Amino acid sequence: MNAVVVDDHLLRDILTNQPSPELTAELGDAELGDAELYTTNLWYLRLCRSVAASSGGQLTGALDEEQRRALGRELIALPPAIGIVPFAEVAWQMAERHTDFALSTLSCEALVAAEHLNASICVWLGDDGPNLRATCHAFGITYRTIKRGSLR
Repeated sequence: MNAVVVDDHLLRDILTNQPSPELTAELGDAELGDAELYTTNLWYLRLCRSVAASSGGQLTGALDEEQRRALGRELIALPPAIGIVPFAEVAWQMAERHTDFALSTLSCEALVAAEHLNASICVWLGDDGPNLRATCHAFGITYRTIKRGSLR
């Protein structure tokens, strides 16, 4: 079984049942166990903040109020098929990676979560980070950019 860490944009697409064909192909049929699906604490927080904002923000601004509420319910009770590595399990390595590499805290968590899970990382094409991509390559972690689903 392959583990995949997705960013907040792709998590939004998954939770609103609007993944792009590219993301669907990358994940396989997660319900049948083709991929273990994860996100990070910070990507999860960023998506929660966007849903909680009255205007929805960049991540969820294209959703109408009912869609945003439905997504909020999904985030409050995250489906069991979506995991998040506990922060305490990755914090020390994040601090080390932050010191050793030119990565943001957000990117450090993604890198360390992928290391911890022996997972690949998938990010929305618009969030492609050259520093994270290069560091993943150096660590032998698969890093893919994915087009978003039908939401813009």
